[in-house]
Amino acid sequence: MGGWWDRNIVEPGKLPLFLALTAFILTFLITRTITRMIRAGKGPFRNVTPGGMHIHHVVPGIILTVIGGFGVIGGYGHGFGSGLSAVLFGVGVGLVLDEFALVLHLADVYWTEQGRQSVEVVVLTAALVGLMLLGFVPFGVNGVTDEEQADRLTVIANICLNFLIALIALVKGKLRLAVIGAFIPYFSLVGAVRLARPTSPWAKRFYRERPKARARSRIRAYRHDKRWDRLGRRFQDLVAGAPSR
Repeated sequence: MGGWWDRNIVEPGKLPLFLALTAFILTFLITRTITRMIRAGKGPFRNVTPGGMHIHHVVPGIILTVIGGFGVIGGYGHGFGSGLSAVLFGVGVGLVLDEFALVLHLADVYWTEQGRQSVEVVVLTAALVGLMLLGFVPFGVNGVTDEEQADRLTVIANICLNFLIALIALVKGKLRLAVIGAFIPYFSLVGAVRLARPTSPWAKRFYRERPKARARSRIRAYRHDKRWDRLGRRFQDLVAGAPSR
C-alpha cells in the first residue's frame, strides 16, 4: 500500500491531482446533501436569494475554478500554494458540474429528468481523473514500451490508432465507452466493433439500407437500456436525489 501511495500520489505532479479529485468528489456529495435538505425543508440551509435573485452554486463554482486553475498553472512542486490551488479548483469544478445540466439547457432543470445529466458528467469526470491518478495516459501512450518510445513514428501511429477506435465508438453512440476508451483502449474497441445505437450518426449513415441491422440495433439498445438504465437511475437517486415527478 505504501509503495502504491508513493508511486501514484506522492510522486511529483500527482499530489495536486489527488487533492483536486478528493475536493471535487467531496464537494459534489456535500452539495447534493445540502440541496436535498433545502428541497425537503430540513436543516438551517436555504437558497441564496439576495434581492430576490436566486444565485445558483455554479456562480461561486466558476469563480473558484478560475482562481484555482490559474493558481495551479502558476504553482510548482508540492508547495502549500499548489495544493491550495488544487483544492480550490476541485471545489469549483464540483460546484460547476453539479449544475452542468442547468448550464447545458440554460434552464433550472436541477430536479428534473434532464438534471440527471449532471450526475452522469460528475461520475464520468471522477472516473477519468481517477484513471489519470493511477497513471493512465489518453490513447494508450502509457502502454508504449521504451523501444517504441524511441521510434516516434510508432508512438504517433499508436496514438492515431487508439484515437480512431475511440472516434468510431463515439460515432456509434457509445459515449461512455469512447471516453473511458481514450484511457483504456479495450473499452473503445468494444464500442467500435459492436452494433451502433439506432440514433447514432453511424446507424443513420450505414444502416439506412440495412433493415436487419437497424432492427438488431433497436432490439439491442432496448435490451441494454432496460437492463442497465434502471440500475443507473437507482444509483443516481441514491447519490443525488430523485427528480421531481
